[in-house]
Amino acid sequence: MNESKHELVFSDDRLVGKSASHVAARTLYGSGFFTTIAIFDSKPFLWDKHWQRLGQSAAKTGIDLSNFSEEFTKAGLTKLIAQNEIKNGRARVTFLDESAIQLWTKTSRTRTSLSIITSDTRPLPNEARLTISPHNLNSTSPLAGVKSCNYLEKILAKSEAKRRGFDEALQLNERGEIASASMANCFWLKDGRLFTPSLKTGCLAGTTREFVLENVDCDEVEVGIDELRSADDIFLTSAGIGIVQIAEFDGRKLNRTPHAITGLLPPRR
Repeated sequence: MNESKHELVFSDDRLVGKSASHVAARTLYGSGFFTTIAIFDSKPFLWDKHWQRLGQSAAKTGIDLSNFSEEFTKAGLTKLIAQNEIKNGRARVTFLDESAIQLWTKTSRTRTSLSIITSDTRPLPNEARLTISPHNLNSTSPLAGVKSCNYLEKILAKSEAKRRGFDEALQLNERGEIASASMANCFWLKDGRLFTPSLKTGCLAGTTREFVLENVDCDEVEVGIDELRSADDIFLTSAGIGIVQIAEFDGRKLNRTPHAITGLLPPRR
């Protein structure tokens, strides 16, 4: 391959050099991972849990984080929160593998980039409606449990639910077990007991999920969708939405009974 023939790329509306385009070979395939962090009172909530999961994702994907210590990354996030004057909101920390691969170049340059963005809290419906997604989650995937930058399957699941008038969709795994919502973990209440899918289902080890398990008695299970159809209440959890009590599941109104899980997080403002 004659690399000198391929120095220009078309980016946005003009021809530029590869180095100026900020397009690396691996980014074409979504090689990276991220975490979304809730911000309360200008502080990243559950930072230690988020950093631990970022490290686990790096190990699982083989992406090099040696140039980014926890102290460096947290300092960058803290500085951004202060500069953007974020009191309550959310941040996304993304590590992107920009290493060259031989599908598109002969070089073997290794590079990982870090980006951090902030935003307001996600707006939530007054009465959240949940359905079942036709798109299953693969618990045997090497990316199971990783918040990969290749998030299209999750987006498609959520978009399909939105087209049918729902706010979120539960995904089953290849064995028909409840795994998670497209962009949140799932809990449900039945006969006074709280349940959530175990990590064996392929669900994400969510930081809010872990926080709930540390503070409320809960059983981790591998069960089919019938368990949820007979649940008294259903809750979705994530850093982006907090803890949301579902009002309706596939047309069935839920009890929305007060439970300890709903008071675990600081109030969204």
